[in-house]
Amino acid sequence: MAETMKAVRLYADWDPKPGFKLGAKDIDKKQTYLGSRVWRNPKLKVENVELPKPGPKEVLIEVRQCGICGSDVHMAQPVEDGYIFYPGLTGFPVTLGHELSGVVRDVGPGAIDKVTNRPFKGGEWVCTEEMLWCGSCQPCADGWPNHCERLDEIGFNVNGGFTKYLVVPDKTIWSLDPLRERYSDADVFRLGSMAEPTSVAYNAVIERGGGIRPGDNVVILGAGPVGLAACAILKKAGAAKVILSEPEPARAEVAKKLGADFVINPTTEDFADRLLEITHGMGAALYLEATGLPTIVYPGIERAIWEGRTLNATVVVVARADAKIPVTGEVLQVRRARIVGSQGHSGHGTFPRVIQSMASGMNMLPMITKEVKLGEVPEHIVALRDDKKECKISCVNPGA
Repeated sequence: MAETMKAVRLYADWDPKPGFKLGAKDIDKKQTYLGSRVWRNPKLKVENVELPKPGPKEVLIEVRQCGICGSDVHMAQPVEDGYIFYPGLTGFPVTLGHELSGVVRDVGPGAIDKVTNRPFKGGEWVCTEEMLWCGSCQPCADGWPNHCERLDEIGFNVNGGFTKYLVVPDKTIWSLDPLRERYSDADVFRLGSMAEPTSVAYNAVIERGGGIRPGDNVVILGAGPVGLAACAILKKAGAAKVILSEPEPARAEVAKKLGADFVINPTTEDFADRLLEITHGMGAALYLEATGLPTIVYPGIERAIWEGRTLNATVVVVARADAKIPVTGEVLQVRRARIVGSQGHSGHGTFPRVIQSMASGMNMLPMITKEVKLGEVPEHIVALRDDKKECKISCVNPGA
């Protein structure tokens, strides 16, 4: 009999909404790029699954830490009609979890360690990208792996890290060795699990947003993990004033530890008025939309751009939402502003740069506000639908 391990699994019913048509990359009754229009009645289970084995150019990782992401929450969250809240690539059933770190325990033929440019020996401390890009399609060949036409995603349509072992390609693995010079062993794995959400933020504000010049003002809307990570990245990049819009006091306090200079509570004060007051009428060079509520927050961003004196502002949309943004073209034209979308974290040296930033003092540990065991993960995924006090709930040694 095959050896098994416990895993947190998500099931849902394939029940396409009227008018839905399979896309070129969808697989009938198995996966879709439009999750919220197809999957219904999600159910979380902890059950036994077979231990995986690495194939050619693959590595078996023993998971030491795995964080709960908002995507995990939204995939398991039904809305009024029973369809899942998450709008993106999904394939069920699947083992959840994609923010992970661990130790290499087995290696398939030809799997190469980037540190040595030689085969893995086993025992390496690593983390992994969540996006499994093919490397062969046109976007990958053009250098845009986040937009791979054959994309798979760990914990979305490929089994993830809320379990003891998982198999990943060698090309998505990054060494945690730089962190070992500054942090304890346990903290290395904690930080390794946060390399993925921090890299999502890095890709958004540095790669897609174009970065900033030291001395610029920046605004982050939403203090979820990506918004919090953006506070740290932009402060390290030299932002003069890192301004966060967030109503939850507990998350605002964490943001201050990570680099936020000012916090606006949009439920008690006017966002645009307060922003312009803080910046003495200038506004900001970069706005990160990380709330997932663009119809609510964008009008305030637009007014700040219109009334502020800063030209060439960039609005980066990183939060996933199946919603239309109310945009006034005149504002973009007159104020030389732009809106860009951001997806993923792969390519452009993002992961190693994030790891090196952590190693040089960008401490993301305050983001983890609670640690749980594997059996507690499902109840916390459900609780995070409404409980905004916790920033990052993380599972320690899920195979224990």
